[in-house]
Amino acid sequence: MSEFLVIVESPAKAKTIERYLGKKYKVKASMGHIRDLPRSQTGIDIEHEYEPKYITIRGKGPILKDLKTAAKKAKKIYLAADPDREGEAIAWHLAQSLKVDIESDCRVVFNEITKDAIKESFKHPRPINMDLVDSQQARRILDRLVGYNISPLLWKKVKKGLSAGRVQSVAVRLIIDREHEIKKFVPEEYWTIEGSFVKGKSSFEAGFYGIKGERVDLKSEEEVNGIKAQLAGNKFTVSKVAKRERKRNPAVPFTTSSLQQEAARKLNFRAKKTMMLAQQLYEGIDLGKEGTIGLITYMRTDSTRISEVAQTEAYEFITKNYGSEYTKGDKGKEKKNSNIQDAHEAVRPTSTVREPNSLKEFLSRDQLRLYKLIWERFIASQMSPAVMDTMSVDLVNGDVVFRATGSKVKFPGFMKVYVEGTDDAVEEKDRMLPDLQEGDVVINKDIDPKQHFTQPPPRYTEARLVKTLEELRIGRPSTFAPTLDTIQKRGYVALENKRFVPTELGEIVLELLLEFFPEILNVEFTANMEQDLDNIEAGEVNWVKIIDQFYKVFEQSLAKAEKEMQSVEIKDEPAGEDCEQCGSPMVFKMGRYGKFMACSNFPDCRNTKAIVKEIGVKCPSCKEGNIIERKSKKRRIFYGCDQFPTCEFISWDKPISRPCPKCEGMLVEKKLKKGIQVQCVSCDYKEEPQS
Repeated sequence: MSEFLVIVESPAKAKTIERYLGKKYKVKASMGHIRDLPRSQTGIDIEHEYEPKYITIRGKGPILKDLKTAAKKAKKIYLAADPDREGEAIAWHLAQSLKVDIESDCRVVFNEITKDAIKESFKHPRPINMDLVDSQQARRILDRLVGYNISPLLWKKVKKGLSAGRVQSVAVRLIIDREHEIKKFVPEEYWTIEGSFVKGKSSFEAGFYGIKGERVDLKSEEEVNGIKAQLAGNKFTVSKVAKRERKRNPAVPFTTSSLQQEAARKLNFRAKKTMMLAQQLYEGIDLGKEGTIGLITYMRTDSTRISEVAQTEAYEFITKNYGSEYTKGDKGKEKKNSNIQDAHEAVRPTSTVREPNSLKEFLSRDQLRLYKLIWERFIASQMSPAVMDTMSVDLVNGDVVFRATGSKVKFPGFMKVYVEGTDDAVEEKDRMLPDLQEGDVVINKDIDPKQHFTQPPPRYTEARLVKTLEELRIGRPSTFAPTLDTIQKRGYVALENKRFVPTELGEIVLELLLEFFPEILNVEFTANMEQDLDNIEAGEVNWVKIIDQFYKVFEQSLAKAEKEMQSVEIKDEPAGEDCEQCGSPMVFKMGRYGKFMACSNFPDCRNTKAIVKEIGVKCPSCKEGNIIERKSKKRRIFYGCDQFPTCEFISWDKPISRPCPKCEGMLVEKKLKKGIQVQCVSCDYKEEPQS
């Protein structure tokens, strides 16, 4: 008989931990929460200090029975759920169900699933932290009060299946507000002047800066012509040369939020997929002879803290593989954000020496890509800054000043391993200028004025939205992935070209919520609520007080909405064609993956079909069909012939209507990091990339 029972959340984790602890320990999985609020009712006793009514989750009865049987046989029970608020709440629910004294040393937490970390954590068990539990319980009750009161109202006034929530509603508002900004945006004209210059055999580029050393912005072609008229000949004199050395520091190790953002930028992963893969890497991968080992630390964290042990291991690895000059000069403390729980470390590999290439045979392609990203980010964060040589030169012709800038990597430092991505995908390349001295004369070979227009703010990608939610302190990083998933499932927003676009339904729901529940949609209110939850966790305030303050205002808004909210009828938009099965008009409907066509005679006729989007290009294969935009099972856009299956032409790149001027072949738009480039699929013809 096992002397000790350990309860974790997942079977994968249980198997690994049991092997580390030995025969005296029996490790079982609770499969997440075993108790929760009932689905059929609000489950909150408002009259008695918001007392929650917890019940065993449907389907968890056999699991709980098995745990109770094992608990009766064990000398001691350890509750080892995840090291966060949610995990603390799961441990508390287990303690309640198994009659474990919450003030006994029953709680064990660990940040990584490795042999040393597990064994060390069992040397330091502690009581259940009720401040953490209360914080999580307050969040759950808040969300239940909002969701279970507003959602039925939306079902009655708009349509069934809708929902509202503190975080998801604010996320929808951000997306819709951005769309309104874009629609109201008025482009402003501006111009730049680029010049090509030569000194001896060296050529370089410089741009117009200003007049008499003062910066001048060009707003029209007339102003450009005025500048050109001031130029006397093609000789420019070097009036100023500034050389300096610039350091570039590495990015800090990943938090949950920054991991989601970077995986979206570099790996094209949705937030939900990133968290799923990270969970697998954390819980453990079978590495053959080594057994099952957790490859990364806990992935739900907003801390960038790194343990001394991990820093030392990274220092030794970097010294051995890159040289001592690539190590950090000191292990300076990371700046701590006031919104950080800092309960555990940043997301990092559990062992620096476990390089990505050594794990190829054990990991799936996507697991390996994510692990490589985490490993490289961590290693780079512990490396020395990159050193850049920069040079700025002012060229004058009369009063007109052009400026050239250049930079070169003098010492790569952390850039040898990893460079953080950006939403705008700007690459830093070497661009050095010739050796110029004040008084040198250079020759202008060409002046190239270009007209530009200011651009509206971009629509939110998943990475941008996650970053904005974090900056505004809306929700917790661990909730971002399910939030983004929910607002799409409800049909409030859709993804177009990897950017969020609001739907008509989203606009209608937001308008109603803004009218009757402005506090729920208020960014500052939601951020303050997160601070209140942090204060509960810190033991500074009672959770009942926070819930009561919220509900007294919310209850009044709810009563007003019940009485005054008008019903909204969302009419189906005619599709302009008839159903081929019954002859009734087809209409556009909104589904989980966006708009589709359906027969208006539903439910008698259930005919549906995808919306065909023609791109105005004839099929290059059969010469008869038209190319249409289609979507794969994974929602990736591709292009195919409308005569399919007779013609099986497909292309992942968008074809364009004009032929290749070199070989008459098909031209396509190829997406690059810095924009779109037109290329021929049959020869080497390429055009300049367009941003």
